[in-house]
Amino acid sequence: MLPSQRLTAPPGALSPSIPATVWMLGFVSLLMDVSSEMIQTLLPLYLAGGLGASAVTIGFIEGLSVAIATATRFLSGLFVDWSRRSKPLAVLGYGLGALSRLVFPLAATLDLIIMAKAMDRVGKGIRGTPRDAMIAAVSPPEIRGASFGLRKSLDTVGGFLGPLIAVLVMVLMAGDIVAVFWLAAVPAALAMAVLVLGVREPPGTRAGKRADFRLSEALRLNRAVWAVIGIAAIIMLARFSEAFVLLKSLEAGFSPTWVPLSMVIMHAVYGLAAYPVGRLSDRIGHTGLLLWSMAFLVGAHLVLAFAATVPVYVLGTVLWGLHMGFSQGLLGAMIAAATPDMLKGSAFGAFNLVTGAVVLAGNTAAGWVWQSHGSEMPFLLGAGLSLMAMLLLAISARRRRLG
Repeated sequence: MLPSQRLTAPPGALSPSIPATVWMLGFVSLLMDVSSEMIQTLLPLYLAGGLGASAVTIGFIEGLSVAIATATRFLSGLFVDWSRRSKPLAVLGYGLGALSRLVFPLAATLDLIIMAKAMDRVGKGIRGTPRDAMIAAVSPPEIRGASFGLRKSLDTVGGFLGPLIAVLVMVLMAGDIVAVFWLAAVPAALAMAVLVLGVREPPGTRAGKRADFRLSEALRLNRAVWAVIGIAAIIMLARFSEAFVLLKSLEAGFSPTWVPLSMVIMHAVYGLAAYPVGRLSDRIGHTGLLLWSMAFLVGAHLVLAFAATVPVYVLGTVLWGLHMGFSQGLLGAMIAAATPDMLKGSAFGAFNLVTGAVVLAGNTAAGWVWQSHGSEMPFLLGAGLSLMAMLLLAISARRRRLG
């Protein structure tokens, strides 16, 4: 199936309801994202102010953490396809993420921060593929976009609440970032409880290990899957880490205590957009919505490049949130639609492996450009790459129509 192919229900047919497993996994994502954002929204400030890290170092740490997560996702995807079980791997991944929450508040050096980030990202890498594979397994094709969009929306509710809680704790604790890090362990523990008690292994995935599974087979994904992976790589190259968006907030006039509010705004917009965009993609296809997402990213980069006041900066974060809402859920649904059932884990793993390598290179480059040429230049380069991605998407869509 081509990435832009539409999936529609027969006229007059009622769409199936979203399965309970999707809702439970969404709530797990929500709670873990509350925990993650309580840390991540303040970590760049802690690295720069408390530990004296440069923009290059911050970019490398952010890129390395994503690369670790995505390489791990590839291996976990192979394991899912071989073992035909997803939940145990998801429990392991979320468990590592929860344990890392106890390391961050104790980390007084860059080495310990990198260790905590690595533990968290390994956990994120392990859990991402089996979680997506479970969603794909329980969701009928005609509502796959809605299912992935709902999971993303609930995830971004966590991204909305986490920074709010961080701001509240910063105000009550007189700017004590370490206190925020300690409290982040609570929602992570709740996420583990919901996952263990509320999520069941999808039916049809417990038939035992696949005796016919071959690594070479898993790597021979079809052209439609690689087309989606190529599109995602271009998008990830154009969109570097949100750590740079957070650092830019200081130049726009935010004090450190209120910096997390920028993520509140971004994730509110992201969460409100992801589910309706997912449902819309089930009816009209993906290409047009992805083009809109890149248009929003162009606007975000240009606005943030010259954001010298809080209102201008807020506009940039709104546009960034719209880009995320119009792209993230769609990419997962496109991978699910283009992949045979027995290779979904491998497809999600390959998807994350490729995009992770791109993010590592892009974030490190953005940090170097920031340090060498000022904070405006990374965003201007991001706008140019976004325009290039739009052009390539349009050309690819035109070729599919003509072909």
